[in-house]
Amino acid sequence: MPRLYTIESMSDMAHKDELEQVAETASESVEPTVTEAAGDVSIEPSLSLEEELIAILHENDRGTHTIPAAGLYPHQWLWDSCFIAIGLRHIDVDRAQSELVSLIRGQWANGMLPNIIFSNDAAYRRDRNFWRSWINPNSPDGVATSGITQPPMLAEAVWQVGQKLSLAERHSWYKLMLPHIIRFHQWLYADRDPHGEGLVLLLHPWETGLDNTPPWTYELHEHLMPGWIRAIRWAHLDGVIGFFRRDRHYIPPGQRLSTLETISYFAAQRRLRRKAYDSLKVLDHGLFSIEDLTYNCIFVRANTRLRDMAKTARIDLPADLLASMAKSEKSLEGLFDPYARTYWSRDFVTYRLLKQPSIASLMPLYAGTISKERAEHLVRQLENEHVFGPAFPVPSVPLDSPQFDPERYWQGPSWVNTNWLIIEGLRQYGYHDHAEALTETTIEMVHAGGAAEYFDPTTGEPLGAHNFSWTAALTLDLLNRS
Repeated sequence: MPRLYTIESMSDMAHKDELEQVAETASESVEPTVTEAAGDVSIEPSLSLEEELIAILHENDRGTHTIPAAGLYPHQWLWDSCFIAIGLRHIDVDRAQSELVSLIRGQWANGMLPNIIFSNDAAYRRDRNFWRSWINPNSPDGVATSGITQPPMLAEAVWQVGQKLSLAERHSWYKLMLPHIIRFHQWLYADRDPHGEGLVLLLHPWETGLDNTPPWTYELHEHLMPGWIRAIRWAHLDGVIGFFRRDRHYIPPGQRLSTLETISYFAAQRRLRRKAYDSLKVLDHGLFSIEDLTYNCIFVRANTRLRDMAKTARIDLPADLLASMAKSEKSLEGLFDPYARTYWSRDFVTYRLLKQPSIASLMPLYAGTISKERAEHLVRQLENEHVFGPAFPVPSVPLDSPQFDPERYWQGPSWVNTNWLIIEGLRQYGYHDHAEALTETTIEMVHAGGAAEYFDPTTGEPLGAHNFSWTAALTLDLLNRS
């Protein structure tokens, strides 16, 4: 099969309550979860790869939505459901539609789509209470959600599902979903682009979807880690706290965020909660406010899909939204460093480019608005076996970065969802051979290792949660389009 890549002090009583609560919460995964057993899907050995993937999606189906994986991820996540619907459309387009419609029940009155909609099961009361979304008046009645968002993949997913419908059905489908997408995009500009520059900012690493990606973890360790957490590091207490982390019942510790990162992220979430998830109040005292490159690239592409769907459905988009959308495409170039010939995330307050290498630098391919010359430079990095082109690409951090760790979450492993985004980008820039080669190596990786959450890019070893829904769904999509 062809490869792509040959061509404050601990004694301070003011922090005592916070330390106790965060230490308790750190016994959970980065995205809190409770008691559901981690049941692997039992697959008949005679099933084809496609049949195995479908079986995983059926196993993780909860009726109206699909969970990412049993045990570790028992709720509904925003961009997970979007990726899942893209795969489901090949086997049951009605079920793909209901997957996306179910996201709308969590939409806030101001237009925000939260990154998590929590299960109503009594077993998950602690998860719902951890976020307390109801403290914000915009949160939906009767639905417990998180208070932050996630990459805006909904427009892409709705468009992709629409391609499986007749023209009349597509028209109706878009008319159903477009008002919610429009409100979401309007909220992003109104709430997360306070200077009207076209780039949206994020307030927490969990909003990136790439939780411990180097630009965010570097800022955390160098500038933003609270003093009481630094004291934990100094006293080497992170090992004691880490012993109680619940995610370690499912995943080896070397594959997840460090304990210091985990409790820092939880502490940052608690600060957001104290401000009732009001972005303006958070920004007044915000530690995390970054114009994330991956997020903004996905947003630019989402705007393109929004225009296309509005044209099909004969819906006029608001003039102010169109103006902001046009501004985003130009503003993305403000993240380009001509000396390194690389796009970076940027600190919202200081405009400082965060020059920590990660897979984000390839995401302008998916945005589809950069020049062909810059796209060609990114493709050459994909071809380089010492950068983004190991045996099982694409690593979430390039191999030549000191931050690269082949097993630790978003600091090195290959993920099928980011591969899918890059494949889409390669196709739209005309790199069809590269897209096909990356498609084949991605399918090979899943065929050999199963639908794992992520993979070692040097060996293809499956890592993270087993029977992961977006891995199954997007591989299913690649199988049906290769």
